[in-house]
Amino acid sequence: MPLEYCDYSGQTDLCRAWATQNAPELLEGLNIADDVAEGGDEKKKQKRGGKGSKGAAAASAGAKKKSGVQKVTLQREPRGKKSVTVIKGLATFEIDLKVASKLFAQKFACGSSVTGADEIVIQGDVKDDLLDLIPEKWSQVTDELIDDLGDKKR
Repeated sequence: MPLEYCDYSGQTDLCRAWATQNAPELLEGLNIADDVAEGGDEKKKQKRGGKGSKGAAAASAGAKKKSGVQKVTLQREPRGKKSVTVIKGLATFEIDLKVASKLFAQKFACGSSVTGADEIVIQGDVKDDLLDLIPEKWSQVTDELIDDLGDKKR
């Protein structure tokens, strides 16, 4: 890589060490900044969009768990001509969402997936069956802790 790019490579120390050994005459005209002088010991990295890391999802679930009353919410959402059932709040009860999603898919013979940090989407309207299945499978979630939000309008 050209020496002009040393500042932006994220490896300024390695670049400077190589340049002092192999090409000290090229290093004289360049100004390679120190990461320590700019932002402390931490290197600044650009954050991009996407689903995020597991640590962030676990931190947000932990923050939800500590705040207020824990509730599981069920809601039916239209998707074209058909509908899906959305479950939120199971992670606050330390329930593994992937295991729960697989259980729902097998039980209702439909597609089920984890779509967010604390959200499961099940294909079809299975709210009524979930009201019975969740307390039966996980005893820490009682009937009083499950809210049926009804249908979401378009």
